[in-house]
Amino acid sequence: MTPPTLLRDALVYDAHSGFWPRAEMDLSVLARWADAGVSFLSVNVGFDVVPFPGAVRNLAAFRGFIQSNPDRYILVERAADIRAAKAAGKLGIAFDIEGMEVLGGQVEMIDVYYRLGVRQALFAYNLNNAAAGGCHDEDHGLTTYGRAILAAMNRVGMLVDCCHVGRRTSLDLITLSAAPVVFSHCVPTAIAEHPRNVDAEQMRACAATGGVIGITGVGRFLGDAAARPETFVRAVDVAVQTVGAAHVGLGLDYTWETSASAGGMRFWPPEHYQGSFTFLPPERLGDITEGLLHLGYAEADVRAILGGNFMRVAEAVWG
Repeated sequence: MTPPTLLRDALVYDAHSGFWPRAEMDLSVLARWADAGVSFLSVNVGFDVVPFPGAVRNLAAFRGFIQSNPDRYILVERAADIRAAKAAGKLGIAFDIEGMEVLGGQVEMIDVYYRLGVRQALFAYNLNNAAAGGCHDEDHGLTTYGRAILAAMNRVGMLVDCCHVGRRTSLDLITLSAAPVVFSHCVPTAIAEHPRNVDAEQMRACAATGGVIGITGVGRFLGDAAARPETFVRAVDVAVQTVGAAHVGLGLDYTWETSASAGGMRFWPPEHYQGSFTFLPPERLGDITEGLLHLGYAEADVRAILGGNFMRVAEAVWG
């Protein structure tokens, strides 16, 4: 099967979008993922930079956009909705949050966010918060408050994301979660040493839960200023060599804008983020597919990496 045919035929799951969430933004840009062949996208609605109640306002606006455009998008509540979106030629969308400041100090907000369509959450956005330690901080691990949040997420069926937290916190989450966990958008440290990347022990521990490591297309984390597809494919291959093809997926973290993030610069320590950012766009998924096939990957493994692996976890956690 040719790369374009395989990509068109496969269920493609992008575990995280990277744009700065704002209630007033023009979400017609989501058509880029749909046109690129993506079946499902997890859309960020809030993080420690934009805490509660901004995330709730974003959710109201984003849900309204999706429901106003039923010809192109499906609001995903269960894993089966993703398959329905694929069958209908539409883009399935659910939401994620990055950091627990969006809870406003109330564990019970997990239930509220779940009912509003949030299906994935990470615990700290680079810096420590009351729940967990960040990857750019003196990681204090998962706190008592963080453990209560984790229990609530496991109870409602919200996917635990280990990205952006510190190494100690990630291993706490992996050990304590009652359900599979993921790294939704990261790169192996064997590709590039960066505090946002994850090492072999973290990846193997995640895989042991049945989870998935989503490879991100951010040039800074790939160690490639151009964010080229071949570098991305190499990162996928390194992850596969570490944990197997059944535990690797896509989390492009793509954004078409960078200026909107200036207000949250304290969350990006300058020693790790000098210079401009580059992002691999969804339109390069064909090149990624071709690159994996060129390396000798079987079609079944390419399908798993493009989306089948994250679907397995979604089915296990969301039902």
